[in-house]
Amino acid sequence: MIENFYTLILLGFGIGSIGTLIGAGGGFILVPILILFYPEFSPEIITAISLAVVATNATVGSLSYISAKKVDFKAGIIFAIATVPGSIIGVFTTKYIPRHLFDWLFAALLITLAIFLFIRSETNSKVDLIRSNSKGLTHHKLTDKSGQFYEYAFSMRKGIIISILVGFFSPLLGIGGGIIHVPAMTHVLHFPVHLATATSHFILAIMSIVSVVIHAFEGHYSDTATIRLIIALVIGIIPGALIGARLSKLIKGIFIIRALSIALFFVAIRIILNNL
Repeated sequence: MIENFYTLILLGFGIGSIGTLIGAGGGFILVPILILFYPEFSPEIITAISLAVVATNATVGSLSYISAKKVDFKAGIIFAIATVPGSIIGVFTTKYIPRHLFDWLFAALLITLAIFLFIRSETNSKVDLIRSNSKGLTHHKLTDKSGQFYEYAFSMRKGIIISILVGFFSPLLGIGGGIIHVPAMTHVLHFPVHLATATSHFILAIMSIVSVVIHAFEGHYSDTATIRLIIALVIGIIPGALIGARLSKLIKGIFIIRALSIALFFVAIRIILNNL
């Protein structure tokens, strides 16, 4: 168990910067840490803590991305609305998952995503532009604050279906959803990586806030130790999220995806070893 308040603040800083950098909210980092260092926590408490932290990180990061004009609001609002029903169901489903099964499910998810991201990271830098007159596709154009112009097209129907699934599995595992949404938006919907990261963060902010409200009504934030843990992490996350958003402007998309895949793999291995 990590009891030192300042250590938790530093941990929050790292989660905030990395989570915002890759648009994942930080839940994929925090949940494994909670699994490894807090074996007494139930799955619903782990996900409640993680989603409270993710909500803070995503909200702060989103404000920075909005300032940089990298958020696709048209797609983001629709996808965020699509996540809401699943996120409510996911919160209530968590209480029925045994802790041991929860750990194995989370490890399996991380390994699957790690392999997928690493294999497909090279193709992401060479995504072909889909013509705006392609049947069933929504064509978007966006110019960010730096003057970078983006033009891309995607299936709104696929995006909504993906968002519904993300809405369910994210609160179920406490990961926030960015590690699913970002690769889905880049490889399936063909969003440019930096726009996918920013828009995913915006969606994540809305979805995680809904999940936090449900957890609060369920009484998962009633313990003093839990609140203290969340406060310490949040103090570190706020400046970390701002730095992560700035770093995202300097680092190429392919490196962001590869770094994410490697991190996911090693975290999964650590969880597996801990449960053998």
